[in-house]
Amino acid sequence: MSTDFQKKIDSVTGYKSNRHKYANELLENPELFPELIQLCFLTSNNNAAKACWILELICYDKLEWLQEHLDCFCTNIKNATDKSAIRALSKICMLLAISHFKKKEIQLTENQLRQITESCFDWLIGDAKVASKCYSIRTLHLLGHHFDWIHPELKVILDKDYTNHSAAYKAVGREILKKINKQK
Repeated sequence: MSTDFQKKIDSVTGYKSNRHKYANELLENPELFPELIQLCFLTSNNNAAKACWILELICYDKLEWLQEHLDCFCTNIKNATDKSAIRALSKICMLLAISHFKKKEIQLTENQLRQITESCFDWLIGDAKVASKCYSIRTLHLLGHHFDWIHPELKVILDKDYTNHSAAYKAVGREILKKINKQK
């Protein structure tokens, strides 16, 4: 692993302009992408979350770069513990689900779909931040068109937890419950 690249990731800050600067640099140097994936899941690295922030930004423009790394991504998302990293990873899961089910661009295997499902349910019922929960709800809704058991489970969770969460969670919950109920 390149120490120069790792130093750059270490210097990433939470400022949007700073994150975009490093994401743009990586977009210009796609050969560094595999290294970024490794850093995202290197649990011994205190800056793995920063790598996840950059990965999220890259996925907006070049989600297809993730295709050949999907096994690594899907296998390791469950190991993320940093709430900031989980927010980025949950957003990427949503982008992958949209690409797979709606746009038909990224192809996910059955195992990868199961791994994303498991992680999203874990984030939804765990102590993840509200944004991660909202991305997970949207992802699970899409996955529920493939796995018929998801919508009933998701409905139970949303009905039960609805009153205990923020306005953002409630808005997404209402939207998805409406869609689930309409499908019956």
